[in-house]
Amino acid sequence: MNYNIELLAVIRDRIDNCPQQQITFAEYMDLVLYHPQYGYYASKAEQIGTRGDFLTSPHLAADFGEMLTIQLYQIWQILGEQQQFTIVEMGAGQGLLAAQILDYSHREYPDFWRSIDYIIIETAPAMIVAQQRRLADLPVRWCNWAEIPDGSICGCFLSNELIDAFPVHQVVVTERKLQEVYLVFDRDELVFRETIAELSTAKLETYWQLNNIDLLSGKYPDRYRTEVNLAALEWLELVFKKLQRGYIISIDYGYHADRYYNPMRQGTLQCYYQHAHHNNPYINIGNQDLTAHVDFTALQNQGELLGLQTVGFTQQGIFLMALGLGERIAAISTSGGDIQSLLQRRQNLHQLIEPMGLGKFGILIQSQGLTPAEQQILLSGLSIS
Repeated sequence: MNYNIELLAVIRDRIDNCPQQQITFAEYMDLVLYHPQYGYYASKAEQIGTRGDFLTSPHLAADFGEMLTIQLYQIWQILGEQQQFTIVEMGAGQGLLAAQILDYSHREYPDFWRSIDYIIIETAPAMIVAQQRRLADLPVRWCNWAEIPDGSICGCFLSNELIDAFPVHQVVVTERKLQEVYLVFDRDELVFRETIAELSTAKLETYWQLNNIDLLSGKYPDRYRTEVNLAALEWLELVFKKLQRGYIISIDYGYHADRYYNPMRQGTLQCYYQHAHHNNPYINIGNQDLTAHVDFTALQNQGELLGLQTVGFTQQGIFLMALGLGERIAAISTSGGDIQSLLQRRQNLHQLIEPMGLGKFGILIQSQGLTPAEQQILLSGLSIS
């Protein structure tokens, strides 16, 4: 079995040092993904891409970042073409998206380019190294959250496939009662085992009010199991505190709450290893990615409670087509060059909008400090609903 021995020891020690010798699944997921030395993201920057465990949209074509640049340029115009327009990319992976945005801005929008203050917030050491290598000649700076003053950002917070990797709590309906999944270490078999116990925090009960969903209503079967992403709500509150005026663009795979918490759906947790996915988070420990779909209803409602305005929600395919990707696809047939390269490019662009793949990713756009008229400019420029 492919696992990190040092990370296993860290998890066992964490369990041993807890009063009840158990940790929540969220604590486990946090350790296997984000432990500063042995976690998947801390040491496996090379695992993203064609030779790794999974692909993201920027890996397929620079057009993804270029389409986003068109949107960011429009936002800059809406905000009055300010002299400093801050883009904060959170969880920038290998730096591909940042490179695409900055390169295209430099080529196509020189005035916009000169205004950009590009900040990356990244916690994984291996990712930072990869980003700094790729972006060495570009005007990018790295910050942590504490280094960004509250209410200081005018511009846009941007994330692509970030929220799905936040650690999630797993909850279970048992005999009309909501309980939580914990991990214990079986010393006889030398394996981690799940156990069910009382909720670790009252936030797991109040979470459902954001979605107007009652898991104890009787329509959910006994042993119904799903995830709760409390970290996503905390993250959005942090972003809200830093944003003075501008937008938040969150791109990820997920559902509205009515689909996410359908009684027929038993959670969305997935593990990715060498471009294959499965649902066992207790193998390949430290060497596989763990993700859960995003509950966009909770994010939208949490944002409105904080004071953010919901600009709109759409799918990635619709979003990219509204920004001109369709014209680029159509132009391929009249382009010169190697036919094999042209066909590959067409295939890659189609993957970005594939209705059953990346094209169905959700894009939630929220704003802060804008007038209704300023919001409407963006809304009328895209097919957002």
